[in-house]
Amino acid sequence: MSLIKSISGIRGTIGGVPGEGLSPLDIVKFTAAYATFISRTTTRGSRTIVVGRDARLSGRMVNDIVVGTLCGMGFDVVNIGLASTPTTEMAVVEEKACGGIILTASHNPKQWNALKLLNEQGEFLNDSQGREVLRIAESGEYAFADVDSLGHEYVNNTCNRRHIEKVLALDLVDVDAIRAADFTVAVDAVNSVGGIVIPELLHALGVKNIIELNCEATGRFAHTPEPIPENLTQIAGLMKQGVADVGFVVDPDVDRLAIVMENGEMFVEEYTLVAIADYVLSHTPGATVSNLSSSRALRDVTERHGCSYSAAAVGEVNVTTKMKETGAVIGGEGNGGVIYPASHYGRDALVGVALFLTLLAKSGKKVSELKKTYPAYSISKNKIELTPDIDVDAVLEAVKSRYASEKITDIDGVKIDFPESWVHLRKSNTEPIIRIYSEAATLDEADRLAESIKAVINDVVNH
Repeated sequence: MSLIKSISGIRGTIGGVPGEGLSPLDIVKFTAAYATFISRTTTRGSRTIVVGRDARLSGRMVNDIVVGTLCGMGFDVVNIGLASTPTTEMAVVEEKACGGIILTASHNPKQWNALKLLNEQGEFLNDSQGREVLRIAESGEYAFADVDSLGHEYVNNTCNRRHIEKVLALDLVDVDAIRAADFTVAVDAVNSVGGIVIPELLHALGVKNIIELNCEATGRFAHTPEPIPENLTQIAGLMKQGVADVGFVVDPDVDRLAIVMENGEMFVEEYTLVAIADYVLSHTPGATVSNLSSSRALRDVTERHGCSYSAAAVGEVNVTTKMKETGAVIGGEGNGGVIYPASHYGRDALVGVALFLTLLAKSGKKVSELKKTYPAYSISKNKIELTPDIDVDAVLEAVKSRYASEKITDIDGVKIDFPESWVHLRKSNTEPIIRIYSEAATLDEADRLAESIKAVINDVVNH
């Protein structure tokens, strides 16, 4: 059993002993702590919190406990039911709520669930806010409402439709162009809420031919839900038959978008943001942002448009903070997470689908032809395990010193930028490992770079 407490919420496997798995007692504890934090910090006049969830098997049980706890803390709850993470984020703003809780473990397997915590802007809590929620939970600084002050639950089933309407209303989404292109689109929604909202979005965009894979929102994931190549063999096999122009894959809470080309090959998650940024910048020039572990291709495309690129620490809240600082017109993360401020400050696969289909329609190209227009890079993702007694920070400092002659960024671990490649080292917050992401012109080169860094780390550790 696993229970991970972080600034963005609480995540764990269902069941087990309280404090070791995500038990009902843990759900009550952290929901009450969050409600206490919101009570102390909100600027809203109302006491309303939005709750949405993905379709995983434990969702209804966790939902009932969270809603009951919030009502017990004296908050009214707007329960939007099966809804994506971006839908829930937008609902917080529309409802003028004090905050929101998304019940999803994102790309984790079915035994996991989580409480992801939002502020009144419908955005994830920042580091200090998240730490305060954890402190309240551990100290037990919460008290439940008396019988005359209990909250009430209100059900709102309109949020998915309203989300789609807002996507259609975006200036850079061209429904007429998409309809005229007469695309056939395949969708793999891994048996979660994407199976409800993505086909509905495609119909609204004028797509008549939709091939649905795993679009029944049963929560019984047809494959490991993270949308990475090794988990997408079913849709890749389908696309190789030449039956569709493009394939879209989303994770269980629909904030990540992976694209499969018409030939069955991966567009690569990193390039979801790159392609969409290229389209956005061609119409609305401006700054871009991604995290330190994302492809250099976004920087290259941004500079091709004569605009400026910035890198943020890993984590959606860090990316959105940097986007606001720089006035970025587009940003996100290399895991297929597109953040488009013209819509809202959150990763949103619905926005990604609509913008990509518009780009594809206007380009007149096949997806594989479009991919060739972008800088070619390959990322290698590795990790090195360390014993718990090793000082990981000291190891990273030693690596930093070893490569002092190169361009170093240390706002989040250590990133070393070489002229034609880069490597990013970060320590895990939950286990004694260092994550090593490297990028170069080819995967072999990226792998070799990762191995050379591993050798340096081993040398440091052993001396």
